[in-house]
Amino acid sequence: MQKKVKMTAAQAIVKCMELEDIKHVFCVPGESYLPLLDALHDERSIEVISTRHEGGASFIAEGYAKATLKPGVVMATRGVGAANLSIGVHTAFQDSTPMVVFLGQVHSKFRGREGFQEVDLDQYFGHIAKWAVEVNDPERMPELVQRAFRIAQTGRPGPVIVSLPENVLPAQAEMSFGAPTVKPKPAPSTEEVIRIESMLSKAKNPLIIAGGGIKSSKAEERLLAFAEKFSIPVIAAFRRHDVFPNNHALYCGHLGLGTSKEVLQTVKEADVILAFGTRLSEVTTQDYKIIASDKKLIHIDIDYETLGKVFAPDIGIVADSGEALAKLAELALSGSWVVWATERRAAYQQVSNLDVTSEDVVNKQIIALLEKRLPNDAVLTNDAGNFAGWLHSFYPFTKPHTYVGPTSGAMGYGMPAALGVQLADRSKTVVSLSGDGGFMMTVQELETAVRYQIPVISLVFNNNMYGTIRMHQEIHYPEKVIATNLGDVSFSKLANSVGADGYTVWTLSEFEKALDKALHNQGPTVIEIITDGENISVSSTIQQLRDRSKK
Repeated sequence: MQKKVKMTAAQAIVKCMELEDIKHVFCVPGESYLPLLDALHDERSIEVISTRHEGGASFIAEGYAKATLKPGVVMATRGVGAANLSIGVHTAFQDSTPMVVFLGQVHSKFRGREGFQEVDLDQYFGHIAKWAVEVNDPERMPELVQRAFRIAQTGRPGPVIVSLPENVLPAQAEMSFGAPTVKPKPAPSTEEVIRIESMLSKAKNPLIIAGGGIKSSKAEERLLAFAEKFSIPVIAAFRRHDVFPNNHALYCGHLGLGTSKEVLQTVKEADVILAFGTRLSEVTTQDYKIIASDKKLIHIDIDYETLGKVFAPDIGIVADSGEALAKLAELALSGSWVVWATERRAAYQQVSNLDVTSEDVVNKQIIALLEKRLPNDAVLTNDAGNFAGWLHSFYPFTKPHTYVGPTSGAMGYGMPAALGVQLADRSKTVVSLSGDGGFMMTVQELETAVRYQIPVISLVFNNNMYGTIRMHQEIHYPEKVIATNLGDVSFSKLANSVGADGYTVWTLSEFEKALDKALHNQGPTVIEIITDGENISVSSTIQQLRDRSKK
């Protein structure tokens, strides 16, 4: 412990940020935490990014955290600001993203009187955060804030809420600070490794499902080495595409929304599944169905609560994915599964071929062009929506940490997350993909991008509808269209109005010209792509959905 130093509680928070090597914080300013903003003004090593909406701020922080693997820090005022940013907290919770949220709170003496914008914040966020605390003693600020940073980063990462009564922040006290967070990395025991070896030695068709825990522990190379040593095919969990190089002979697809039957067949034929760093979510497991009782499950995760939460594992191990893979690379298995892996790779290639013709819908043509024109370390983010089906099905992610997407399925995520990714590394090319519905939800953050000169490229697939909901509407209530049609918005003109470059394109050649300009732009660019609403998904048109309902 360091010797005690007299300072305000607000200054103590900033000191904790400094100890955790935080370089950016994101916020909408509020009077309830002005002392904290003032303390940040005096700390030159931390840049404060002021946004247009708290929801945008939390998405930017979440994307930043995914890119840096460090906590995203976001601040907002009392109940109204807190409620606005809660969507980002929920996203961080479901995506296992480290985040620390500092929220202004009413004066301690006013609590329980329904003070101005009063909400019981620790209770409000309790269900969607790893931990929530209200700090009422200035002297305990370092202890509790450092605990917040530790909880956010260790075990299964996630968001932590710190509620700050406005009278506590300016109060002075003798403060002492502990060491910054060091993340524990537990490894499997010798006995556990022996059990895995025994089970794998009997496997005919083993399969790896790799999740975000691989990314959190920076274990991509170890996963690659382990899979290659034994020729075990790999499938990525929902929206973890970049966990394994998609152009590798052992990569066999992605378990997401609208997953092709060929990829699902790989899981169906597997007899032993090794799940690394994945909570085996509803989407990854296709409504909790694909891991049937005839399969053996080896589940390795950093969080003991994840094991058995969805499927009871035959072997469940609490371990860091990187440490586990290092141990498993030493297994003495006599055979490999080359034939099985080759067969399943071929099945995947049948449905992921990116060769396009003029007959293909413009969405697929654009994905093919992005693959050709973007640097291989470019980072792509996406919003929620059916347009993402083309990205998920066809774009080959070949480098680690080149994809950022919301497993929570939050609309409005793509462009703000791209801002966070770009701020994490300004040397990277960052491209967001959104639909017109989702983009409009956080479009105000374009002005944030202009103000801070963040050169993200935002692709907006405009079909004048909430496409995903329309698809489900046509499946369950064909031709009874309600609430899913949207009006005309010129996103290129909207971009121009806040100082960004904007283009509207109808054809692939127009898109290519706009992309060339965007890649050389020093500020943000929006490319609005006019698409045919009839092409509602990768696999079906609206008319085809209607025709099926009549059979």
